[in-house]
This record gives sequence, C-alpha cells and structure tokens, in this order.
Amino acid sequence: MSSPQVKVFTFSSLLIFLTPILALIYAVLSRNFTFLNYVHVITGGTWTGIDLFMGLIMSRILRSLEPQLRAQFIMRLTPLMLLFMPSLASVAITAGVYIATWLHIFDLSNPLIIASGIIVIILSVQGFGIIMPNEVRIFLEIRRGAKNKEKINKLGMRNIYVSGSQVIFQIAIIFIMSLLTVG
Repeated sequence: MSSPQVKVFTFSSLLIFLTPILALIYAVLSRNFTFLNYVHVITGGTWTGIDLFMGLIMSRILRSLEPQLRAQFIMRLTPLMLLFMPSLASVAITAGVYIATWLHIFDLSNPLIIASGIIVIILSVQGFGIIMPNEVRIFLEIRRGAKNKEKINKLGMRNIYVSGSQVIFQIAIIFIMSLLTVG
C-alpha cells in the first residue's frame, strides 16, 4: 500500500491557518472590542471543542481500528492539524490577553490572572512542546514514505490523549474567565 501524497500548503489549508490570525489582526487594529471578543470566543471554543472531540470520541474510535487504518487516519489528520491548531491556540490566547488588558483586569497580582496564566503556560507546553513536535515527526515520517506505521500510530495516539487532557485545563480557564468578567 503506498502512502498518501501529503500536501500541507494547499490554498484551503493556508486559508484555514490564516483566517484566525487575520481576524485577530483586524480586531486589534480596528480596536473593535466586540469583534475581538468574538474572535477570542470562536477560536477558544473551537480549540476546546476539537480537543474534547479528539479526547472523548476519536480516542475510542481510533483504538478500535486496525493499526493500518489508524495510521491512515492519522496521516490524513496530521497535516491539517499541524497548521490549524497552533493558529487557533495562539489567536485564542493572544485575544484573551488583549481583552483582559482592554478591560483593565490584566493585573499580575490578581490570583485569577495568575491562575489563568499558569493554565495558559500548561496548555502552551502541551500544545507547542508535545503535540506540535509529534505532528512534525509524523509529517516527516509521512514524507519519508510512511514506512513506520507503528511510529505514526504511537505519536498520533499520544497527541489524541494529550488533546483530551487539555480539555480539563480549558474548562478550568473558562471557569476563571467567567469569574473575571463577573466582577
């Protein structure tokens, strides 16, 4: 079985990658708080939803597949996630900092801001320190012909589980955000 031809930089994948970034830039430059809030909510909600779906649903489905089919799915998923998820996460975090600054609640002596900062650091380490390097490894393995399906499965499933664990931290930060906006 030949490995699929992997194209990361297609027009649609670049559009998916750039749309949240361009929306954030527009919101900040136009000083449109409503749109900035929308960008934050939609990117953060999408990030949380994807992680929830990956952790709770896809982990069960992928575990039930034969290793060959699991590897095929991971090889199709990884190139898209390699661009999309870092874009979503970066924009959600950056928009959140802008909103907190705009609302004058970005105070490093506030325990809620400190807690949200710690959670953002944890999410960033997981996303940019574990998931993204694994996606790069999978992508490079695919580019080499995808001969090591075991490696693809191991790294792909690790990413699915880490994505699932991110939901815990995302729910915690949503709770903190609700406390911050109430008063």
